[in-house]
Amino acid sequence: MTPISTFARRSLVSLAVLLSCQAVAAAQAPWPVSPSRLQLPTPYGNLQVASSEYIYESRLQINNVDVDPQVSGIINITYAFNMSASQAALISINNGNNNCPISYRWVVLEKSGYKLSPEFGSCNDKIRVTATERQLTLRTPNPDAPGKIDVYVYDGKTIKRSTTRVKP
Repeated sequence: MTPISTFARRSLVSLAVLLSCQAVAAAQAPWPVSPSRLQLPTPYGNLQVASSEYIYESRLQINNVDVDPQVSGIINITYAFNMSASQAALISINNGNNNCPISYRWVVLEKSGYKLSPEFGSCNDKIRVTATERQLTLRTPNPDAPGKIDVYVYDGKTIKRSTTRVKP
């Protein structure tokens, strides 16, 4: 075999490997980086993170008053949605626990006050978030089953969790 044909064969094999890797990468869309803010002015009040000298003691507030029950840790307002009669925000909370570093809560601000969801999540900062007028949804990789997604739906009262397969 000539050196040119050996080179051509190796080049073709390398190209095939490269193209197959790109196909796998394209099939698995990357998780977006979550936005982060410390303040969210709304028509129903100012949602904000009150910082602390100790990193894990920041607190979530509305109009400079801690929410009840208190939410503390490394807090970020990650997503916000305008609804017809309210404003919804997803809050990420890191309390320093290495086993489960991140959890989430929804805050819905209305003319009459606010609602705070129970804490939820799969201990992962890789999320996709959507909202409709009636429900707020967070999708995140399932920590125990590769190829599956945990779906958390908040209807203003309860969080419901389901698991679904990753679509190819």
